[in-house]
Amino acid sequence: MPLRAIAAALSLTLSVVPFLARAATTERADELRNIASARSLGMGGAYRATGLGADALLGNPAAMALYPAYRIEGTGAYDPRNKEGYLGISLADSSSGRLALGVDYHWLSLGRGGGRTSANLSTLGAALPLGQSLLIGLSGHYLRLNGQSRFANSITMDAGILVRLSEQLSLGVSGHNLIDTENVELTRYFSAHAAYVGQAVVVAFDMRGDFETRDSTVLTYNTGAEYIFDQTIPLRAGYTYDGFQKISRVTVGAGFLSPGGGGLDLAYEHDLGGLNGRVLSLTLRLLVN
Repeated sequence: MPLRAIAAALSLTLSVVPFLARAATTERADELRNIASARSLGMGGAYRATGLGADALLGNPAAMALYPAYRIEGTGAYDPRNKEGYLGISLADSSSGRLALGVDYHWLSLGRGGGRTSANLSTLGAALPLGQSLLIGLSGHYLRLNGQSRFANSITMDAGILVRLSEQLSLGVSGHNLIDTENVELTRYFSAHAAYVGQAVVVAFDMRGDFETRDSTVLTYNTGAEYIFDQTIPLRAGYTYDGFQKISRVTVGAGFLSPGGGGLDLAYEHDLGGLNGRVLSLTLRLLVN
């Protein structure tokens, strides 16, 4: 092979390898950001300002104190096409005292092929209302990840503020992974969110901004709505624009609310491009006011 051809091939290899490495890194940066209950998934992942589930711990922790209740939720989600998924259990108590407390544990199967690994994510959080309109919250995360080429044994934290403009309307901001762990799975990002929560109608919007993982800002948008028929059957729909993969996702969901406060939720998420993911999710929940 002529020396010029060898040099051209080497130059192409040296330019492609860093690109592939960066693509894998930025994909991994978003792996833990989409964990949510089936209710939240059915609404396109827009849930950070609603305060309607124990998964507030993983969104804006201040939302735990929005509505007094004792919540227990168990969630399973699986993508049969990409062979990824997670199992989790969440507990949140905002009815026993002024300070709301919550704990969450998730086991996750991440990656594909030889890069597949498992992760354990544990979260402990607290929220406190400061008057009638302002709520603040903190949560700490411990990530344990073991794989052939990936390892994490890290602690980080989130912080959030929620402003209640009325009985139905809330606005919030939150910062995530504020402690730098040097793990790509825990890169720092921020979120702004809004929600309207009525007796039968819920509408929510979230926007996430990542200013560090890539050279340019990465924005992800989530929006969704819920309508509850006869205070028993909730129907949900949502939309996500994923700024990392530059694709859209559509979601639908349904559930059943028992008179005693428990229930179950189902959700389906469909990728429009990218890895063509097809996520199915189920949540069983118990609510005691």
